[in-house]
Amino acid sequence: MIDASSEFDLVVIGSGPSGQKAAVQAAKAKKTVALIERDRVLGGACVHRGTIPSKTLRENALRVKHMRQNAELSNFVLAEDTEMATLIDRLDEVLLAHDNYMQKQIERNGIVRIHGRASFVDNEHISIEKVRGEAEVIKAKNIIIATGSFPRTPDNIPVDHEHVFDSDSILSMLYLPSSLTVLGGGVIASEYASIFQALGVKVTMIDRYPRPLGFLDSDLTDKFVHNFESSGGTWMGETTVSKVHWDGLANVITECEDGRVVKSEKLLCAAGRLANVSDLKIDNAGLKLNERGLIPVNDELCTEVSNIYASGDVIGPPSLASASMEQGRRASCNALGISVGQMNQMIPSGIYGIPELSSVGLSEEQARDKYDDIIVGKALFEEIARGQISGLQDGMLKLVCDGEGKKVLGVMVVGEGATELVHIGQMALLANADVDIFVESIFNFPTLAEAYRVAALAVIGQRSAASNAF
Repeated sequence: MIDASSEFDLVVIGSGPSGQKAAVQAAKAKKTVALIERDRVLGGACVHRGTIPSKTLRENALRVKHMRQNAELSNFVLAEDTEMATLIDRLDEVLLAHDNYMQKQIERNGIVRIHGRASFVDNEHISIEKVRGEAEVIKAKNIIIATGSFPRTPDNIPVDHEHVFDSDSILSMLYLPSSLTVLGGGVIASEYASIFQALGVKVTMIDRYPRPLGFLDSDLTDKFVHNFESSGGTWMGETTVSKVHWDGLANVITECEDGRVVKSEKLLCAAGRLANVSDLKIDNAGLKLNERGLIPVNDELCTEVSNIYASGDVIGPPSLASASMEQGRRASCNALGISVGQMNQMIPSGIYGIPELSSVGLSEEQARDKYDDIIVGKALFEEIARGQISGLQDGMLKLVCDGEGKKVLGVMVVGEGATELVHIGQMALLANADVDIFVESIFNFPTLAEAYRVAALAVIGQRSAASNAF
């Protein structure tokens, strides 16, 4: 018989964006809550190995790129032996501030924080192995699994975290490499490839698909690839890697099935991520992973076991910190019987490459598949005053509307500031506004937001031409 030393209304495993919001939501509902985290600090991979570190590096990469573009003013050259630590110089400060904020939030909401490694005894009891080896068992009426994900490593990629890295270890490099091969064409691969290219590293991207970020329309990804290649990068699409090995001297050798060989100082394998549940013993709770290595849940984020919920990267796409936060809050509400409506599907995606890419609603391709007819309006940043001032030559905003050219179905943006600009379109979609709202609104001049007005006018022009044709 299990002797539980403590019992809680809700136990949350994992303190990333999803777990944190789940715990706080339950605490504000006056429930007893425990938050289990195996790391010394709160925040999970998002804070300490992913989102915040990579975006900190990106900010400095942008500064380097801008200084190179303005060489006549600054005559800037980045030293060959630049330490990675200098490129993420504010990271420790940012992480410490974030950890302090989360600590205070957990404390003021009366959440019991438990530092240790969790594993299921059954669907109501969790064993926690503490730092010094001692263990305790706690009981939970409801449990939320929010343990995030870890990098997937194919069998033919020998990740050693010294020459061949994954997305969790890439920033542990001591020095900025002279060359880097990036395997993959997804979000993480595209972000890191473009960031390191902006820092002056010779980057080669290799992927089996014809273009990166295949879930976006080709006119957006074309601009991303153009920017990447014009900066000196190499994109190798429709290419399968057969073997990767360190030559024991100076290079990582990547052999492709078509006979091509790529040599680089370092290699990043960004081949997707899997649910981080290896130590949880989920089978003891009656759970199992699906064929994609994720925890399956229903629309209420409940697993196959009625008192266990899951949220965030552990359940798969969209695998966005913003969506994970909302999933955590909703999982908490659903577990505790707190009324909550359907989760809004109007979630913007944000890809922090150089340039940024962002979208919300339907893409042009999705809209054409769903509707008989659509009208698309585009605005190029190079034709917007602010775009010319800022030297943004690979930027574009696209509005996807219904066949009458009235209802906005989706917004897609590529270019610096895309992840901020997309929220204007998101608000229009949520308000079910007609495209005319972008013409009737007055935007500051000069701003990139004016692109909404230009793209809307392009839609209205096509709408008028169609009506005049009869």
